Amino acid sequence: MHHRRSHSARRVPVLVAAGAVAATAALTLTALTVPRGGAEPASPDNAALAAASGALVWSDEFDGPAGAAPDPANWNHETGDHGWGNGELQNYTDSRENSALDGNGNLVITARQEAGGGYTSARLTTQDKVEQAYGRFEARIRIPTGQGVWPAFWMLGDNFPETPWPDSGEIDIMENVGHEPGTVHGTVHGPGYSGANGIGASYGHPRGGAFTDDFHVYAVEWTPDSITWSVDDVPFNTLTPADLGGRTWVYDHAFFVILNVAVGGAWPGYPDETTRFPQQMVVDYVRIYDL
Repeated sequence: MHHRRSHSARRVPVLVAAGAVAATAALTLTALTVPRGGAEPASPDNAALAAASGALVWSDEFDGPAGAAPDPANWNHETGDHGWGNGELQNYTDSRENSALDGNGNLVITARQEAGGGYTSARLTTQDKVEQAYGRFEARIRIPTGQGVWPAFWMLGDNFPETPWPDSGEIDIMENVGHEPGTVHGTVHGPGYSGANGIGASYGHPRGGAFTDDFHVYAVEWTPDSITWSVDDVPFNTLTPADLGGRTWVYDHAFFVILNVAVGGAWPGYPDETTRFPQQMVVDYVRIYDL
């Protein structure tokens, strides 16, 4: 993947979940495993992947009134317009114009072109609030489209920034560059394999369509010895320590979740006359399961 991410400096204590999240997880674990609503049924060929997930540990279903902020018990807003290490154009804000519930059980992240010609968007993280090692991490998302539009669902190691990127590790569960609506990417970045040298794979729409046209479930199943990416419960890549060619496997500690829509950057390129704003990433839910 031809990009590099830069992250604002914040201190991160090592933890699995904040107290409220841990309490929610405990209640959930004694109740039931929530089915992955909206995902297409697993076929016999990939049923094993779908069945591998255990109890629901944590989720945000984004239930709430239209115009409400994402739950601050789960999400932080990272803000700024400094390019984020990739030459990006957007100013990330905490405004409801850029991130809000829609009243129909979805979080909407909106990238806008402002009157002055600049761009605004949102970047949400669960840092310090929801952090876990291993499990199935999934979200049901309808991604935006357009030249220079860059939606992502990904994770960073909880030891960042005390351990600098990329040594802290990065797992990109789903990225898309808007001029390729039929392709999504899953990648890891670590010491000696970051930025343009990240290790991963791409997945094309199985019917030749566009992922932008509907919701899809993007997930990784992460164990101490492997990370497997899937779309709608169809696995498309698995990485193990042996696949790193002797480089360090840094996926042995808790990570936190990030949702964002960037505008521009070296990898996706920049908006042009064909790009239409606003563009929205609509997130039905984010869930973490035990394996």
